[in-house]
Amino acid sequence: MSRVLGKDVSLEVSIKRMSQLLVDNGFVVEQFDWLNPAPYVWSVQLRDVSCKGLSVKGRGITKQAALASALGAFIEHLGCNYFFARSYLGKQGADSSFIYYPNERWFSVDSDNIPAGLLDEATLSHYNMDDNLKAHMLLDFNSDDVSRGVCGLPFVHQKTAREVWFPVKIIDTLYVGNGSAAGNNKFEARVHALSEIFERHIKNTILSSGISLPRIPPVVVERYPDAVAIINLLRELGYIVYVLDASLGGKFPLVGMTIFDPEDGGCFAAFGAHPKFEIALLRVASKVMQRVTLDPDKAFPEPVFDLQKVADQGNLEAHSFYSSGVISWDLLSTDSDYAFTEWNVDGDSEAEFEHLCHLIHRVDMDIYIADYEYLGLYVCRVIVPGMSDVYPVDRLVISNDSAMVELRSVVFDLNAASDGELSSLLNLIEDGAFGEADNVAALLGVFPDKESYFNELSVAELKCLICLKLGRLVMAAKACHSIKRLSNRNSIKLFRCLSQLLALNEQHEIQLDEVKMIFIDVYGEAVFSRCQAMLAGSRVFEDLHVIDDNVQCFKSHSAMLAVYSRLKRLKSAKSL
Repeated sequence: MSRVLGKDVSLEVSIKRMSQLLVDNGFVVEQFDWLNPAPYVWSVQLRDVSCKGLSVKGRGITKQAALASALGAFIEHLGCNYFFARSYLGKQGADSSFIYYPNERWFSVDSDNIPAGLLDEATLSHYNMDDNLKAHMLLDFNSDDVSRGVCGLPFVHQKTAREVWFPVKIIDTLYVGNGSAAGNNKFEARVHALSEIFERHIKNTILSSGISLPRIPPVVVERYPDAVAIINLLRELGYIVYVLDASLGGKFPLVGMTIFDPEDGGCFAAFGAHPKFEIALLRVASKVMQRVTLDPDKAFPEPVFDLQKVADQGNLEAHSFYSSGVISWDLLSTDSDYAFTEWNVDGDSEAEFEHLCHLIHRVDMDIYIADYEYLGLYVCRVIVPGMSDVYPVDRLVISNDSAMVELRSVVFDLNAASDGELSSLLNLIEDGAFGEADNVAALLGVFPDKESYFNELSVAELKCLICLKLGRLVMAAKACHSIKRLSNRNSIKLFRCLSQLLALNEQHEIQLDEVKMIFIDVYGEAVFSRCQAMLAGSRVFEDLHVIDDNVQCFKSHSAMLAVYSRLKRLKSAKSL
């Protein structure tokens, strides 16, 4: 049996149990894209056979560890609804007795004030510090029925055991998957979730504040053979490796590691967190090894002296999501801001959980936890406002999700939209809440089929089409320029032709008749005729078919909804 430190049962038992739970709950999953590019590096992807969009990746230092990681992530994503966050759940889902969980509660909205009963004093202060957050900004994104109000899910405040209702919109907008975990028991899952929260938060604090970390003495590292083996492999590959104490004087359970590529001066920094020092060290070592061997073509950026660049929100997100952010030389200074401190938490997962809670409560922060056991495995979501936030809270205010919900029906049938509805949609795009390259279907929470025009439709393209329909040709020309710059999509020939015709329309030296045959030779008669019609405001939305209320027109979306309906039945059965 393969025992893993920090886990209450062996990998074999965990894999067998999780695999059987998926089968028992009606899920057929397949493994694919196994990778083993180096010792101590295994990777696998796992996906639902009936809905391939439900996919996760597992990594580990052994094949079994990678598979267990993938299975746990898959069940975690199901249990916490992460697979379905920001997904349109259809009219049928909106009209059902519950949308997310049987114990959800809906709070009616009759003014700009956040409905009474949502959140508590501490969380209200955190999310609405400047009093800019309005009730309509918390309306549900995943359904179209805004009349139901704001959907809240119950979390337990760990200091007082009081139930606190968190809006789904806040969870989906600020936390993504941070703080979600699965485990063999309640405390194992919670320790995993809290460790992830510590890792992201303290890492961001260290990087953005320019904190210089002390090296961990080799005599300490050498106590842990697996970590030493990985570090030696990294050095054999030519990297310069520094193992850092990121606990900030023993306050937090973190280990850091930086590696340099002496060939180009690039540097990569990673962090691992867990109450047990050995696990934290092994996590960061394996994370660095995975980055080097699974993404070998991705070069490391050089360190910088500009701390403001490092502290930029975009750079911190690059560290979290893409392992590609820059670090400052401050992190590497031998004049460290803290002395090396040995730390470790003895005991089982319950003792580890209590210790992590103590660390958070000691800095006057609050912990809120929701447990989900309906799949037969312990899954939890942990929220620590101010610590587990992935995005700044002002994202709740600047997001245009609520407006997109109201205008979703317009995009679903653009051919039937009035000029007023199209103008409102154009104004929303012009407000700048979306990037020109953003996929429209993703913004709407829809999973189009691969061959569908919606699969590639960008915000810039939608803007261009609306402008053509409304006769705003100057704006259409600018949007066309963006499409040509951003896109390599199948319809690019159409927009190149449109761009040239719009430019021709703006000048007075050359008449269309003089170059018409050249246009036809270059772009084809069908494309040229279509563009001529589009300039006159017709055939604009020809490629965009009507999307019905339950998105049955897309097999991919229907498959996702079928899985979600099955989950809802499981939730209902377990709540009886």
